[in-house]
Amino acid sequence: MIISIILPVYNEKDNIIPIYDKIKDVLKDTDTQIEFIFINDGSTDESYIIIKSLSLKDPNVKFINFSRNFGHQAALTAGLDHCTGDAVITMDCDFQDPPELIPEMIKKWQEGNQIVYTRRKERKDKFFKRITAKIYYKLLYKFSEFKIHGNIGDFRLLDKKVLSVLNSMREKTRYIRGMVPWLGFNYTILDYERPLRTHGETGYSFLQMFRLAMNGILSFSLAPLRLGLIAGIIVILSGFVFLAYMAINFFVNNQFYKLLEWMAVINYILIGFLFIMIWIIAEYVGKIFNESKNRPIYIINDAGNFGSPE
Repeated sequence: MIISIILPVYNEKDNIIPIYDKIKDVLKDTDTQIEFIFINDGSTDESYIIIKSLSLKDPNVKFINFSRNFGHQAALTAGLDHCTGDAVITMDCDFQDPPELIPEMIKKWQEGNQIVYTRRKERKDKFFKRITAKIYYKLLYKFSEFKIHGNIGDFRLLDKKVLSVLNSMREKTRYIRGMVPWLGFNYTILDYERPLRTHGETGYSFLQMFRLAMNGILSFSLAPLRLGLIAGIIVILSGFVFLAYMAINFFVNNQFYKLLEWMAVINYILIGFLFIMIWIIAEYVGKIFNESKNRPIYIINDAGNFGSPE
């Protein structure tokens, strides 16, 4: 039984060797051959040197080195494209995805689950990130055309059959957290306590997290496009209410209203709404534009221990 472990790396020089040792330790008493695939996503520290050195000592350690930083989802995609295991586990190498959970994930897979998700019981992030994440996942779950559960990240196990179908999906705007549940295979969820990062800083800036969140909503929901219809109905109905109110006061109470005063306020609100709608449409058009360019999801500079992937 071969299990592929995919580990995207971005400036994780202090975590590479410890996560490698820890994964080997938790699986040492199992009948499992481990295929490590480290993807160096344009790191600016010594991560690449450490990974390459590790691959020279252990032939089961394979690596892909990007020509530049292509992002976390692209790094996961590269690993998924080139793994050979009977099942594959994607995880971060900062120890926030606990390796101790891997044997239980494999057990659930052997019981017949084609996908094994892991779900954080609670977030230990800063207040702002906890609140925004909670709101985001609620919106994503409510408006997605299929249900994407909250607090489930990229720490998951996929059967090779699931992997084969997932790898056939080559859209350029990647949101694997939505692409996997879209496939519809049978799954189970393991809950766990997410530990704090022990070394280094997170490679995700606020802007990158925002972009990932937008990819999730825009890639798996048409709800933003339907906001125009909802808002239009509300505006029309409220307009009839205003008209009825003014007509009653005009004919019954002889009250005179300056229509231009009302129109100025209504037009001001509608202009703001139009700006929001233009932004939403622009997001969709931008994604269509990116897909139409048909550029590669990632570019490999060099690789080790499995030939040079194309």
